[in-house]
Amino acid sequence: MKTRRRRPPAERLRVAILSRKERLYSTRRLVEATRAFGHEPVVLDTLRCDLLVEQGKPSIFYEGRALEGISVAIPRIGASITRYGIAVVNQLEAMGIPVVASSGAIARSRDKLRCLQVLASSRIDVPRTVMMREREHLELAVEQLGGLPVIVKLLQGTQGVGVMLAHSLDELESTLDTMWNLEQEILLQEFVAESRGKDVRALVVGDRVVGAMRRVAKVEGEFRSNIHRGGSGEPIELPASWAEEAIRAARACGLDVAGVDLLESSAGPRITEINSSPGIEGLERATGKDIAAEIIAHAVSLARGAERVEGRES
Repeated sequence: MKTRRRRPPAERLRVAILSRKERLYSTRRLVEATRAFGHEPVVLDTLRCDLLVEQGKPSIFYEGRALEGISVAIPRIGASITRYGIAVVNQLEAMGIPVVASSGAIARSRDKLRCLQVLASSRIDVPRTVMMREREHLELAVEQLGGLPVIVKLLQGTQGVGVMLAHSLDELESTLDTMWNLEQEILLQEFVAESRGKDVRALVVGDRVVGAMRRVAKVEGEFRSNIHRGGSGEPIELPASWAEEAIRAARACGLDVAGVDLLESSAGPRITEINSSPGIEGLERATGKDIAAEIIAHAVSLARGAERVEGRES
């Protein structure tokens, strides 16, 4: 995927991309798109950002130097560094730098239960979900979810890791005992049979869905369809009502850029997760669309909006 060269801007911006590895596909594409717009990309390894908290003067030091001149930041925070990543994004916000995903929004999206609570309170359809810790409550929980099989999810798993399907009560009890002994919090979720082995990923940028694909499991019988687990993606055009649900879900979580995962049920779309750092490789290859350019265009608009606000206040 190549980003088309854009007309040089009136003023060159410095666009920070928080990423552990510059060679990652999504990071490389965002760098290419930034340059194509005529702006300067700055890739920052999130864990190499040192935060100085000082009255009236929050700052970030990178490689021993104070970070200056950043116009807007695009957080690409991996699940393994969520806590530190959120702290870095919060520091950027304290410094008055616009961010594509706020620290609060990232935190909400990373906690699967909190995310579902936010969505459900916004009257967005989600799969029935139970969080519990008492083994004697298990039969009631399964009944509340509509019976077996049920999905078992780690509270903060990602890319299909920590997601299992339990077909029997014995299997479910064994799985939960293992997870709880490892001090892991888990969710039980109803299994939507008509969506077995497939789901839809919609990429929301601002107030639009800029691309969508149906993800299909590679192996017959596999219920997880994640691209990172070998699934394939095929481009789809979302019905307007489905696109609006994806946009509403991203807004409910407070995200400007979000990967929204939907299950295709007989009752309509059911939203399972919101990803605050969605990968764009699968979607760009499936749709042929320049998703990176859409994200950079939105980031630039945030920076320009902040400039206009500062101009009015000064």
